[in-house]
Amino acid sequence: MIRLLLADDEDMIRSALAALLDLEPDLDVVASVGDGVTAVAEADRLRPDVCLLDLEMPGLDGVEVAGRVAGIYAARVVIVTRHARPGVLRRAMTAGVSGFVTKSTQVSALAEVIRTVHSGRRHVDPDIAASALSAERSPLTERELDVLRVGRSAATVQEIADGLHLAPGTVRNYLSQAMQKLGVSTRREASDKAWEEGWI
Repeated sequence: MIRLLLADDEDMIRSALAALLDLEPDLDVVASVGDGVTAVAEADRLRPDVCLLDLEMPGLDGVEVAGRVAGIYAARVVIVTRHARPGVLRRAMTAGVSGFVTKSTQVSALAEVIRTVHSGRRHVDPDIAASALSAERSPLTERELDVLRVGRSAATVQEIADGLHLAPGTVRNYLSQAMQKLGVSTRREASDKAWEEGWI
């Protein structure tokens, strides 16, 4: 049996997916949770074979969960998303994600993806892969991306600084550099552009 952990903040989707995947003779849904923080805790407690994660969840997104789970033990991770932005695929692969599919994927096909990644192979939706190959690469450094990522949910520079354990002046410098590289005039515009491109 392949033991699965599901994480999706939409209750109806999560419940339906759990019920349908549980019908597969070789799949066993051992946990079904609604946010990234709980997903990490349950993965640590239950050690499922495959974690099936929504990309966008409260607390931690699917890629962040994948990175944390990889630091705990060698699980396979499949990201499921409605918004398959190419830059996110690159970030997911860097975090050790084994599969990347859209939410329009049929459950039978998703079950096959789960089996594929469990066997040690990778699977990326072909349309997402094609988009990723043609997408523009980020001109920003990892630290600039970190600042913009935290800045999407932080109201002030001080909150960003606290979240990243940096001095406020350092955060301002990173924000200024990011805005200049992206050709925008506000922190919000920079964060939005980075998010739309899938860099954060």
